Amino acid sequence: MSDKITLTPEQLKAFGEEMDAIRQRIIADLGEDDANYIRKVVKAQRGFEVAGRALFYLPPAWPLAVASLSISKILDNMEIGHNVMHGQYDWMGDPGLNSRMYEWDNVCPSDQWKYSHNYIHHTFTNVLGKDRDIGYGILRMDEDQEWHPYYLGNPIYAFLLMVAFEWGVALHDLEVENIVNGTRKMEENKALHAGIMRKVKRQALKDYLLFPALTGPLFPLTFAGNATANLVRNIWAFNIIFCGHFPAGVATFTQDEIADEDGQESRGMWYYRQLLGSANLTGGPLFHLMSGNLSHQIEHHLFPDIPARRYPEIAVEVREICERYGLPYNTGPLHKQLGSVFAKICRMALPPKKEKPTRPQAAKAPAGEYAASAA
Repeated sequence: MSDKITLTPEQLKAFGEEMDAIRQRIIADLGEDDANYIRKVVKAQRGFEVAGRALFYLPPAWPLAVASLSISKILDNMEIGHNVMHGQYDWMGDPGLNSRMYEWDNVCPSDQWKYSHNYIHHTFTNVLGKDRDIGYGILRMDEDQEWHPYYLGNPIYAFLLMVAFEWGVALHDLEVENIVNGTRKMEENKALHAGIMRKVKRQALKDYLLFPALTGPLFPLTFAGNATANLVRNIWAFNIIFCGHFPAGVATFTQDEIADEDGQESRGMWYYRQLLGSANLTGGPLFHLMSGNLSHQIEHHLFPDIPARRYPEIAVEVREICERYGLPYNTGPLHKQLGSVFAKICRMALPPKKEKPTRPQAAKAPAGEYAASAA
């Protein structure tokens, strides 16, 4: 990370202390307003689900049923499930909102997701060879990933991952690409297989058999409506998550660059890496709610265990601190960030351009001049 660092060790230490102070202040302030908020979101999510299921009994209302069920699934995955499983509401003592007990409406088992996401991804954010969210084992998303002809299909793989995103997340821990290249054995996945199959059976039974069967002769319409709602949720989640991690300006790191992350100075370096490896999306309160406040991906990576509803207020302070330290704060509207993500997906599909050999210079600039120009 040395070539990316623009702060002195003293500044990194101070930066980390300022981030720690924000976290401690918010945690000390958590209370009834936060509890009431998440309970209202849960109530709204359940209301949309009940409305969606009920509207499937009225064929003319099919689009409204799909819309309502889609909203329910998005809220369950983004603002409730993702954030609850981060432990953001463990302090409430509510079993239904406890990170160890919560199970979301998704084919990926919560315990497997918490390991690959909460631990691996949030500890090694954007570290090549450690953070498997970089490309999800399918895509090439960084120039330092070695190119081979397989990646010519990058845009196709991205599209398939988008429409089947919950399945991509579910299969994430299996590390299929490492089984293919021989660095992982099938036997290592036995325990994971069992958990995934239990969750897949449960989700398939619920969405594609039980609820469609309850509507009797409307089974095909209900089946199609549930599949469409899952598709909508998958596309939305993919776009929000990719816009938080892969638009232009987001940095990646090597394992060597994080080798010295220890002590208080490294706490500042960890925060610094989270900042450089994330991007935000601008929008209004409804947009932030539907994104699970992952529209504030920078703040989420800085403070993953703080209730996401606090990110908008934290963002104002984080941005001010970044400006004071001369650090980048990557943010922009959805269309801009999404455009840069898909441009990167297409660009990474192509082999790296070979650098043209440069002509030897007649004379080198004096060291003092070079240092002055570099500065």
